[in-house]
This record gives sequence, structure tokens and C-alpha cells, in this order.
Amino acid sequence: QVQLVESGGGSVQAGGSLRLSCAASGYTSTSSRMGWFRQAPGKEREGVAGIGSSGSTRYADSVKGRFTISKDNAKNTLYLQMNSLKAEHTAMYYCAGRGGLWSASLDVAAVQYWGQGTQVTVSS
Repeated sequence: QVQLVESGGGSVQAGGSLRLSCAASGYTSTSSRMGWFRQAPGKEREGVAGIGSSGSTRYADSVKGRFTISKDNAKNTLYLQMNSLKAEHTAMYYCAGRGGLWSASLDVAAVQYWGQGTQVTVSS
């Protein structure tokens, strides 16, 4: 049974930083695509950052230069380092994955597994 468990969300002031973590079980990060998605109130879920099975990365234009996705294969853990946060980054952030050898993707429809989400709130 695959489980993706996020942690690291919270409240921060604009300009601050947070690091999200996603611990995967029943799932091997080395042979899978993983990523971070977010959903703000009243908006559709959207891709933020993705990492492919080979380590390739992809970012939404709105977070390029601010967010960094990485994974620790030994720990089967995905990370999202978020710097210079803005109020518009406030959302529920979800860890996501898809088994198999895939390149990075930000496509919601391509997700096979979802975590339960972790809330990020940025106050201005």
C-alpha cells in the first residue's frame, strides 16, 4: 500500500522560508516520478514542482528561482524548499507520485498517488 505523508507546512510571514517533506512508503522514489501540487481556496489544483525518476526537474513559472524540489532516495523522501514566500503562495500543498520511469511533470491528470496535504499560510 502506497502512502505519501507530508510535513513541514505552517504559517510564515512574507519573505520567509519553509521546507516541506514527503515521506513515501510502499513506493520507491528511484523508479517513480514525484512532485508537489497546491490548491488555494476556490482554485483548481496546480502543479508547483516535479522531479522525474532520473532526477530531472520542472517548475511552474510562478515559483522558478524561489522553490527547489529534491529527493533523498536513501530515505525515500521528497522535499520542497520554498524561499521568499509571498501571500499568493498560500495553499494546501500536496505530495504526489506515479510509479515508473517518467520525466518530471506538473500535470494533475498524470498523478497516480496523492498525499493528504499540508497547509502553507503566508501572511503579508
